[in-house]
Amino acid sequence: MTPSERRQMMLSGPIVPTILALAAPNVLNVAMQSLVSIGDAFFVGQLGLVDLAALALVFPAQMALGQMSAGAMGGGISSSVARALGSGNRAGAEAAAAHGLAIALGMAALFAIAFVGFGRSIFGALGGSGAALERAVSFANVLFLGCLAHWIANSMASVLRGTGDMKTPGYALVAAAAVQIPLCGALTLGWAGLPRLGIQGPAASAVICFTLAALWMLFRLIGPHAALRLHFPAGGFRWTSFNDILKVGLIACLVVILTNGTVLLVTGLIGRAGDGAIAGYGIGSRLEYMLVPISFGIGAALTALVGTNIGARQHARALRMAWSGAFMAGGIAAVIGLVVAVAPDLWLGLFTRDPVALAAGRTYLHIVGPVYGFFGIAMALYFASQGTGEMFWPVGANLARIVVAGGGSLLALDVLGWGLNGLFAFVAMGIVSFSAILAISTTRPAWRG
Repeated sequence: MTPSERRQMMLSGPIVPTILALAAPNVLNVAMQSLVSIGDAFFVGQLGLVDLAALALVFPAQMALGQMSAGAMGGGISSSVARALGSGNRAGAEAAAAHGLAIALGMAALFAIAFVGFGRSIFGALGGSGAALERAVSFANVLFLGCLAHWIANSMASVLRGTGDMKTPGYALVAAAAVQIPLCGALTLGWAGLPRLGIQGPAASAVICFTLAALWMLFRLIGPHAALRLHFPAGGFRWTSFNDILKVGLIACLVVILTNGTVLLVTGLIGRAGDGAIAGYGIGSRLEYMLVPISFGIGAALTALVGTNIGARQHARALRMAWSGAFMAGGIAAVIGLVVAVAPDLWLGLFTRDPVALAAGRTYLHIVGPVYGFFGIAMALYFASQGTGEMFWPVGANLARIVVAGGGSLLALDVLGWGLNGLFAFVAMGIVSFSAILAISTTRPAWRG
């Protein structure tokens, strides 16, 4: 399909088939990324409980890297490209691509400074100590010193998605993930004569495979058949082009911080109960984190579709697309949540047999699993909101979530004495409030024109 044919489909094609056609490569990609996440935990689980606890300590930061580079700042890049192309401004779209790459370089440096320079303090504040803390720092040093690969790959994938080309980034990242899973096992456990890196194995395999994906994505944007050419901006770098990305991307990064802040706070509270409880909650919450990339499979398509239609002044169509995609994502998440709520060991048993870890994980999934459908709806609407260029309401929704979940958890533990049951009940209520506020936001002017 040519770029012009894709744009015509985005502006006038049937809504549900168009969403499905654009989302399919992303869904395949996120399915593979979910397998990567499962594989990381499975291979590290072979090393022992301490290494599994170390992985749980770093996991929120690891997910923040993916969420910010692909879904947050990446969403800002995709939105800027899509809105420019929707209004017929190809030069503006190419400027967005160049400015997006420059932002990726800066963000990679910030991540390295934060999680290499201050990693020990951060993971210690989450309840990590002793051997678990040391191994968490070891994992983070490898991952975040090499995180430029993640930022370039996901930023250039976002440029391509903004043009409506979901296949190129989707298949490139699927291929990288297919290599990453066995490579993780080999480097973690020392297969096939490769060095046995232990806890550093998943981090090293991620850096290697995202480097390959980044090189492929860059080639597709500078090659002779590029849908959008990546080149130095003709008039140099300009604040207006940076601002068009950052007004969505920076605020979306704040949303990621708030989302992860909820998990970090809960992790810190659970840390009072020891490594077993941290590991159990880490395994349980890993499934919630995996709902983000599942929603992103549909949401990345929504960002491009909503942005293109907003740019073309087709606000009613943009709104219909947003809600159609939200119900798709919500339905998938609801099915997953109900299954693990009824049979939590289907998930937990993949990673551990430790009774303390299993008890904490079961409690979490019994209580929070039934509201996963609301989480899927909220995340899809969040990605769709990026296409409008207006991010005030998504920030408000996430603030409400962290206040309900974080404040309620402290209340449950320190005032009411409800223990883990009460803590997880407030986590569930936070998810419901997150979804409700984003649903209300679709009645606001940014969606109405």
